[in-house]
Amino acid sequence: METKETQLVVFQLSTEEYGVPIIQVEEIIRIPGITRIPNMPNFIEGVINLRGRIIPIVDLRRRFKLEEKGRNEESRIIIGKIAVTIEKQEEQSVGLIVDSVTEVLRVNKEMVEPIPPTISYIDMQYLNGVVKLENRLIILLDLSKVLTELEKETLKTQISTR
Repeated sequence: METKETQLVVFQLSTEEYGVPIIQVEEIIRIPGITRIPNMPNFIEGVINLRGRIIPIVDLRRRFKLEEKGRNEESRIIIGKIAVTIEKQEEQSVGLIVDSVTEVLRVNKEMVEPIPPTISYIDMQYLNGVVKLENRLIILLDLSKVLTELEKETLKTQISTR
């Protein structure tokens, strides 16, 4: 029997709230030292070594072309899994830099609505819908689409040569 509820990790980027399904999140960490990788798009911040695993780091503000903001005590990296190749069903962990992680929220799946046209400042390809709560709108991020297939392949190649 399929459950009607889902849990979201809610985070802040600029003035907006976003959510990703908790099932896609491995962990949430403070921002450590990040090693830069040459010849990568500007939104790829670099990589970190997390307990022996090399994790690419994406700056979501840059990815979504939002205004840059300095990091602070609230800034976090959400480590999540994305599919690298569909045919081999490989997964790669990726880190997403966000302004802050605010809560884990349980919502009914029926509360997920299509993306309204007012959310035009972010490319729709990255989004799965929205959840409207009393005085809040949570934008649902599709982790699997944060990177294109070409970007995933380039990252995989760059990381494996390190």
